[in-house]
Amino acid sequence: MKDMRPKHTETPHAHLAPRTQRKPRKPRTRRHEIFVATGAALVIAGLVASSGFVAQSADARQDSIAATTVLAESTGRQSDQLDFYAAHGESISRDNASVALSAANVVIAASQSKVDATTLTSVASSLASYAVMPIELVESLTAEAKAETASVAAATAEVDRVAAEAAAAAAAAAAAAQAAAEAARLESLAGGNTVDGARATAQSMAASQYGWGADQFSCLDRLWQKESRWNYAAVNSSSGATGIPQALPGSKMASAGNDWATNATTQIAWGLGYIKASSYGTPCAAWSHSQAVGWY
Repeated sequence: MKDMRPKHTETPHAHLAPRTQRKPRKPRTRRHEIFVATGAALVIAGLVASSGFVAQSADARQDSIAATTVLAESTGRQSDQLDFYAAHGESISRDNASVALSAANVVIAASQSKVDATTLTSVASSLASYAVMPIELVESLTAEAKAETASVAAATAEVDRVAAEAAAAAAAAAAAAQAAAEAARLESLAGGNTVDGARATAQSMAASQYGWGADQFSCLDRLWQKESRWNYAAVNSSSGATGIPQALPGSKMASAGNDWATNATTQIAWGLGYIKASSYGTPCAAWSHSQAVGWY
C-alpha cells in the first residue's frame, strides 16, 4: 500500500524560531555594571583630587584623558561624557589660577618697600589672563605663582620680624632712658630738698635772678631758718602756713609749680618772688619786719 502520509521536508533554518518569537538579549550583568561605574568613579576622583589648590600637570591631565578614552571605548561611554570630564578639569585649573592670583596680589601689596617682588609681579600679570589662555599655560603659571608667592611672603615676614624686634629694642631703650632721667630727677630733688640743698639753691637763685649777694642771703638764711628751719615739709599747726617760706595758704605756691608741696626749689622760687614783689623788696627788709612784729 502506498504511504499517503505527508513527507517531512526540512527547509534551511527551519529550526529557528521566527524573529518575533526570539528571546531578548540578557541585560548586562551586575558585575559588568559595577566595573563600568567603578571606572567612571576613578576618572571623576582623579579630577576632583586636582581641585585642592594643586593644579594638575599637563602630562597628568593628558594621561587621565587618554585613560578615560580607553575606558569609554571599552564600556561604550559616549564622547560627550569625555568632553564633560575634560571641561570639568579645565574649570578646576582656572579656579586654582584665580585663587593663586588673589594670593599673589595680597603678598605683592604686603611686600611694598620691604622685598623685591618683581618676579612675582610679572607672573601675576601674566596669570591675570587665565580665563582665556591655554589650559597648559594656566597650570604652568599657577604653579610658578604659588612658588613665588610663598618665597616673597616668607621674605616679607622676615623683614617684618626684624623691624618688630628693632622697634621693640628702640622702645625699651627709650623707656630705659626715661627711667634713668626720672631717677636722676628724683635724686636731684631729694638732694635739693635737704636743708643744705635748699640753702644752696636759694643762694644761687637769689644771685642769678635778683642780684642779691651774700649780705642779702645772710638775711634770707636767718628769716627762713626762723620760719621753717629750711624744711620743705614744714606746716604751722596754728595758722596752716606751709613750706620753707611759710606761705599762707600753701596752695599760693602753685603759681611757681604744681609740685610746690614736694619740691623745695619750687617753694624757694615762690618765696623769693614774694619778697621781691611785696613791700619789703629785699630779704634784709623782710627780716627786719619779722624781727619787729614776728612775721613777714
